Amino acid sequence: MQFLARKRRLPPAVIIVSLIDVLMVVLIFLMVTTTFRQQPAVKLTLPESKQAKEGVSEKVPPLFVDIVKTAPHLHFSGKPVTAEKLQEELAAKARENPNVTLAIRSDTEAPVGQLVKVMDAAKAAKIKAVTAYTKQPGQK
Repeated sequence: MQFLARKRRLPPAVIIVSLIDVLMVVLIFLMVTTTFRQQPAVKLTLPESKQAKEGVSEKVPPLFVDIVKTAPHLHFSGKPVTAEKLQEELAAKARENPNVTLAIRSDTEAPVGQLVKVMDAAKAAKIKAVTAYTKQPGQK
């Protein structure tokens, strides 16, 4: 005699909708907590200057050329370039915007000859304003 009717058990199922909800919350959390900072591609030790000033915000952001102590010495917009390629890039940017400025960030141990090459390339590209980044004594 069978007093209790046994029900057939269904196999367990994964509820995909709740899994997607949880993943969306995790994704939103990661997007909100992540900082989106632009970090320089090369490490530089800027030279010290007693006349160093805080950066001034400009309407048009300057073009950046980094000069490092190890070869390749010149980096334009984070990419290594030769002096000839740098001059071509600067000339193209100067044709697009005649009021563009050039900012040079040079390592303290970088060869001075590379700085001269950058200045020559800027002059050949007809860039009127060239600035150099420095730091105040004791500043990191």
